[in-house]
Amino acid sequence: MNLWDAFLTDNGTTVFWGVLLYLSAISILSVIVTMEDKRYAKIPRHRRVPEATLLLYAAFGGSVAMLTTMLFIRHKTKHIKFMLGLPLIILFQAVVAVWIAVYVF
Repeated sequence: MNLWDAFLTDNGTTVFWGVLLYLSAISILSVIVTMEDKRYAKIPRHRRVPEATLLLYAAFGGSVAMLTTMLFIRHKTKHIKFMLGLPLIILFQAVVAVWIAVYVF
């Protein structure tokens, strides 16, 4: 069974919409957290969002939205951890997605 046949079945449709809903939600949360960290950065002595938290949001599926947001609002663009790390996370997620599409479905 190929990927498209799996998505055309009732169970595959459920999986497709579930994954789409999850990725949409985590992307929205990633954008909100990134923008809040940018806002907090402008307030002296305000507690910031830890970098590990930002990277966890990216690792759990919000990497594309987070990278786009960071570039758009120019937040943490001088940090190699984010400007190299986020594209690597995206690449890893793409490889895993292709592997799942080819070998699982």
